[in-house]
Amino acid sequence: MSKALSRRHLLRGAGAAIALPFLDAMHPALSHAVAKAPKRIMIVYAPSGKIMPYWTPAEEGTNFTLPRTLQALEAHRGRIAILSNLAANQGNALGDGAGDHARAASSYLTGVHPRKTEGADIRCGISMDQIAARHFASSTRLPSLEITCEDSRQVGSCDSYSCVYQSISWKSDTQPMPPEMNPRKVFERLFGDATLTPSQRESRRSVLDLTRNETQRLARNLGPTDQRKLDEYLTAIREVETRLERAAPAPSGVEVPAGIPPSYKDHARLLFDLSLLALASNSTRVITFMLAREGGLQTYPEAGVPEAHHSCTHHRNLPDLVEKVAKINAFHVAQFAWFLDKMQQTREGESTLLDNTFVVYGASIGDPNAHDHNNLPTLLAGGGIRAGRHIRYAPNTPITNLHLSLLESAGVPLDKLGDSTGRLSQLTGL
Repeated sequence: MSKALSRRHLLRGAGAAIALPFLDAMHPALSHAVAKAPKRIMIVYAPSGKIMPYWTPAEEGTNFTLPRTLQALEAHRGRIAILSNLAANQGNALGDGAGDHARAASSYLTGVHPRKTEGADIRCGISMDQIAARHFASSTRLPSLEITCEDSRQVGSCDSYSCVYQSISWKSDTQPMPPEMNPRKVFERLFGDATLTPSQRESRRSVLDLTRNETQRLARNLGPTDQRKLDEYLTAIREVETRLERAAPAPSGVEVPAGIPPSYKDHARLLFDLSLLALASNSTRVITFMLAREGGLQTYPEAGVPEAHHSCTHHRNLPDLVEKVAKINAFHVAQFAWFLDKMQQTREGESTLLDNTFVVYGASIGDPNAHDHNNLPTLLAGGGIRAGRHIRYAPNTPITNLHLSLLESAGVPLDKLGDSTGRLSQLTGL
C-alpha cells in the first residue's frame, strides 16, 4: 500500500464494525522505522484464595520447580514471574469487622479501604485499570472491558457490604464497573451496533458477511503476510460466533442466559478468546477478567468439585476440603495457561501479543481459611518482563506497588496509587 493503514481502521458494514489486528501495513508510510505494537494491561482475578504451599515455589530465583497448582504453566515458565509477599493491606478489617471478600475485590486494584455500607453511600477509589483506560481512551474504541465467569450481583448485601463492592474495577470512588458475564453481549460490544433492536440482532448474519465487501477491498491492497494475518483473525472471529450460536441451556433444565455455555471451561475459554480478539484488534488495551466472584457459589464438576467454591475454602485444614480447593486452583490456572498459549501464538510484527501485554494473574486473598490478605498469589506474564523467576519481596509489600510499576511500563504516568509506597524492583522496565 502506498499509504500507511491507520491503527484504528475499521471494517464497516450494516450494524457491524470490526477493528483490525496489528498489520505490517500499519508501519509508517515510506519509512523504514519498525512499527511498535501498543502495550496492554490485563488483570485475571482468581478469587477466594489458594492452597499456598501448592502455589509458592520453594526456591527463589530462576532455578525453581513449579508447584502443583502452577504445573499447567510449565511451557510458559520462561515467560512468567511468580511474585511472593505482596499484600492487599486495605483488604484487612481495619476495625470494620467481617467482610473480607468484599474488601478483597474492591481494594485489589484501588489500594483503598472501602467504606463499610450496605446502602447507596458507597466509596472506594479509582482502580489502576481505569487509570490506564482513561490514558488510552483516545487510541481505542472501548476504554476498557470488564468480564466475569460468575454473576456479579449489584444489588443487596454481600458479605456485610453492598454487593457493588464485588467489582474489582472502579471508574471513580463512587462508580464501580460491573463485569459482563454473557459472551454474546461482550461480542456485540466488540463488533455489534448498539442501534440494532433485539430482533435484528437475533436474525442478523455473521459480522463477517456484513463487512465482506470492505474486507475484500482491503485484502486486495495487503501483502501476503498481512493477508494471512487478516484471514487468521477473521477465522477466529467466526469461530467465536459459531460457539456462541451453539451455546444452549444446560440439559438439566437450569436456565442459562443465551450465549453462556453450561460448561465452565467452555465459558471461560470463550471469554478468553473474546479478550484475545479485543486486545489483538486494539479495540481496547485494558481488560479485567474475574474467573469467579469473591465468596461466590460457582461449582466445578469438570474439576471433580461439585460443591460451591466458597464453602470449600473454609477448609479448616480438613484434607478432603483442602484437596477440593487445590483442584479448583489448578483448574483455573489450566484455563489461564490455555489463554497464554493463544496469546503467544498471535504474532505482532517481530513480537507476539503476549510480548506486548502485561498480564497479572492473582487475587486479594492468600490463605482462604484465614481470609489472609498478605502474601497474595501473584503471577506476572508477558510484557517483556525479566521472566522465568520466583521473586520474594519484603513481607507486606503493597500489591499497588506492582500496579504502579505496570502503569509506568505501559506508558501511563502516575506517582501514587492508593497505599503504594514505590515501584517494584527486579522486573525489567519496571
